[in-house]
Amino acid sequence: MIDREVAGGTALDAVSRISDAELARIVKLVYERSGITLHAGKRALIVARLQSRMRAGAFASFSDYLHAVERDTSGVELCGLLDAIATNHTSFFREEQHFRLLQTRVLPALTGPTPIRIWSAACSSGEEPTSIVVTAFETLPPDEHRRLRVVASDLSTKALATARRGVYPMDRVSSIPLDLLRKYFERGLGAQKGLARVSATVRRTIEYRHQNLLEITDMGERFDVIFCRNVMIYFDLGAQQRVVSMLERHLAPHGHLFISHAETLNGVSHRMRWVAPAVYQRVTT
Repeated sequence: MIDREVAGGTALDAVSRISDAELARIVKLVYERSGITLHAGKRALIVARLQSRMRAGAFASFSDYLHAVERDTSGVELCGLLDAIATNHTSFFREEQHFRLLQTRVLPALTGPTPIRIWSAACSSGEEPTSIVVTAFETLPPDEHRRLRVVASDLSTKALATARRGVYPMDRVSSIPLDLLRKYFERGLGAQKGLARVSATVRRTIEYRHQNLLEITDMGERFDVIFCRNVMIYFDLGAQQRVVSMLERHLAPHGHLFISHAETLNGVSHRMRWVAPAVYQRVTT
């Protein structure tokens, strides 16, 4: 869609109006508030993604828009800018090896009456935390489902709104095995035909929060499992270090951290041990 809009002329006209100084202000603002690293080569993408924000606010120029973002003490405009820039591509059971490991190794080791605490730290539109809950429900005996507590957070308010609704087009759930689809999703009828909704039992297990990974110091709790996947690829090394250190602090003893197979902790200081591709475990002394 972005390429078609640019080719169509609307975004190209705007690109010609955005100055290097305005572009630099946007790049700096996005980096400081989200850790996402942009560069001048993303000029057309930045402009195309901010078109709807500019139209909604009837801003005549990028200079006017930036002034509004910087003056807005409520943070609403800044949040809208970050929503527009952030990429929220995901799918159910993405990188399925992680869910197999969760089912065969990680969850079976979490025995006892205590809660099982899992954090989906960049949950996007909700596919990941839903996949986590379904995997846990399929692994744990039914009378232990109540032990499960999943926190799901994201920077994007738009993605979180979709996650909270738990409603997806049928093509988004088509890759889910049919038995799981029937068990954990409800097919839309009438006006909702063509949609599927995550079951109430699964939705009640997930607590959604609007959080910026770079601004978290201490959430006041520790997690047995943390998923933080496909977000650090947008960070430079300094931001990666801050986030990994924060995530490590939030792991319970022997807790597991899942990152994406496209990501690496090379060059990042930590005291976790590698246990499987893109999976690390907190080492306690």
